[in-house]
Amino acid sequence: MTLLKEAVVENFTDIPAAVRNGAYRIELTDNMAVGGTTPSKGIIAEANKYLTEQNVELTVMIRARGGNFVYNDTEVKIMEADIFEAQQLGVDGVAFGAVTADGELDEETMEALIAATGGMNITMHMAFDALNPTSQLSAIDWLADHDVTRILTHGGALDTPIEDNFDRLKEYTEYAAGRLVILPGGGINADNMETVAAALNAKQVHGTKVVSYK
Repeated sequence: MTLLKEAVVENFTDIPAAVRNGAYRIELTDNMAVGGTTPSKGIIAEANKYLTEQNVELTVMIRARGGNFVYNDTEVKIMEADIFEAQQLGVDGVAFGAVTADGELDEETMEALIAATGGMNITMHMAFDALNPTSQLSAIDWLADHDVTRILTHGGALDTPIEDNFDRLKEYTEYAAGRLVILPGGGINADNMETVAAALNAKQVHGTKVVSYK
């Protein structure tokens, strides 16, 4: 089976090359230097138009700011509005995540954001890795029960090699049991993605370097 590559881009310019070089899905974001924030409406619109013509999926990052994933009411309203915009533009999916100050899944915020999606695919992004490890399996249950499509995760701290986190990623995948997709990301590139996918029995990988942008 062909490995499905989700390529992360932060501008429209890189999208045609990413598609040409085998991207199955694009995650469109802005400000990758801070881990990604919501891109502008104009970029989303042009990316969605192009990718629809190319029959390539588009996921848009929904994040009000860099930093942690603990959001106040105003930030939640901003992200709800951004999700509505993405929905109106016909985007395939959105990626977001919210965590409480004590490291639990922020179910109230997640419910509000999920309610705004209107049937788009939902990715719980790497906010998942900010959860208390003891809470991650129950979070998988909650996310699966709330129709989340996939969880993007490194399996541990982002500054650790992904190979060091294989056991944890395997645990997530086995526990999810097909209820949602565990999407490995962080430190995956064109050189190691086949090895990572084989070790994890993963059918999809995510990263800024899984395809060429030339």
